[in-house]
Amino acid sequence: MFTTFLFVSLILVGIIQCKFQQGLRAPPISREPLPEEKWLTQRLDHFRPTESRTWKQRYWINWKHYKPGGPALLMIGGEGEANPAWMEAGSWLKYAEDEGAAMLLLEHRYYGKSHPTPDLGVKNLVWLSSRQALADLAAFTIQMRETNNLTGPWVSLGGSYPGSLAAWYRLKYPHLVAGSVSTSAPLLAKADFFEYLEVVEASLDTTVPGCVNVIKEAIRKTQFLTAHRVGWQMLKKRYNLCSNFDGTNANDVTNFFESLIGNFEGIVQYNKDNKAFEGATWMNVTIETVCNIMTDEKGGSEIERLARVNDLSLTMAGEKCLDHTYDSEVKSLQDNSWDSDAAKGGRQWTYQTCTEFGWYQSSDIPGNPWHGIIPVKFFEKMCSDIYGPKFTMELLEKGIQETNSEYGGLNLKVNNVVFVQGSIDPWHAMGITKDVSAKSPAIFIEGTAHCANMYPAGKDDSEQLKNARIQIGRLVKKWIDEANQQNHP
Repeated sequence: MFTTFLFVSLILVGIIQCKFQQGLRAPPISREPLPEEKWLTQRLDHFRPTESRTWKQRYWINWKHYKPGGPALLMIGGEGEANPAWMEAGSWLKYAEDEGAAMLLLEHRYYGKSHPTPDLGVKNLVWLSSRQALADLAAFTIQMRETNNLTGPWVSLGGSYPGSLAAWYRLKYPHLVAGSVSTSAPLLAKADFFEYLEVVEASLDTTVPGCVNVIKEAIRKTQFLTAHRVGWQMLKKRYNLCSNFDGTNANDVTNFFESLIGNFEGIVQYNKDNKAFEGATWMNVTIETVCNIMTDEKGGSEIERLARVNDLSLTMAGEKCLDHTYDSEVKSLQDNSWDSDAAKGGRQWTYQTCTEFGWYQSSDIPGNPWHGIIPVKFFEKMCSDIYGPKFTMELLEKGIQETNSEYGGLNLKVNNVVFVQGSIDPWHAMGITKDVSAKSPAIFIEGTAHCANMYPAGKDDSEQLKNARIQIGRLVKKWIDEANQQNHP
């Protein structure tokens, strides 16, 4: 079973089947009529003059708040199908209203319906990269200025990986974008992202003290059952596995434990987001929910309680059983057809992690508190198993080095970017949480999870979250005013 981010996607969104997916969740359901999709022609390769092939990229424009000569707010699409419901949802609506701005959403190449190539074969994925995506943004901005007379200042916004792109867009193309709002953005490429689990631990224990110790004890006792055949039978029954458990298959064992840990990781990452505005089900499942199950001694043994969390996850996902096998996961991600489940984002995003970013949520925390149940080598092996023998650890490390060299990691030198992070969101460990400079501040919101500031305001929002949205709006206005002054002194 895909876990960590797939858990979040299937249960809370149902859009992306991908092991390492981070992603902004589906937006609120809008009662307003949504803009129609549009298409523009993009180059397949922006960096090879001899490559003349082109393709069609999908985008949307909302003119509702636009005033002639006004600015443009560009929401950047990410590692899943772009959802036009965002054209009438989220905190950026207020920014557009305040500034008289046009609102634009551009779908990322290779995701959704933006298909640059006939299929997702390895040879065709060579044009899937953040560098090409940034060049798409630049070409899009130029075309929109020419065809729609959007010659006012542009501000880009993005959450999660698109938050990274927003910061990098301002870094690489400052003449095209006046400022960027970079929310929940990982900026340091890194293969072994054990810090993710560290933040999950802290978030669980801060919310319900003692929760992590019970989870670890349940994992330890489950590990013991993987060592003998009688235990294998017990595991199949207890955790409702779709097939027999084989403790001699190291890949299946790791995949199984990643599923169990992923049940908690997904809940932490999106804890108490405004699910009610999204038409989502299971809105009441939070850190408290799963930790109360784990710490309830009346709920049976630690294994029984862990199994209850697993059952809850399966119910939320609409699954009858847990597919723990490694081979089924790899086989699914090997499918290169646009009609496949993998094409919803899993195959593409995994490719980007194998070639640019890493970001594998291992259990290799110093001190080995999780007994190495999810080693980073497991994910690195998956790259070659899915895409072929050329996708080695050496290729991954080279890609990570190039990414950090290209953008600067956590030391990028850029102005007019605000970096927004939440303390509960595990991804803040790979992002910027302190001011880069006076012109590129950081906003660290205590008690909030992934991309919380981008969602609509809720009655239970903390003062910090409310103030963050206000501060972001003021910065957007400041960037637009400064750009107008420079253009019209």
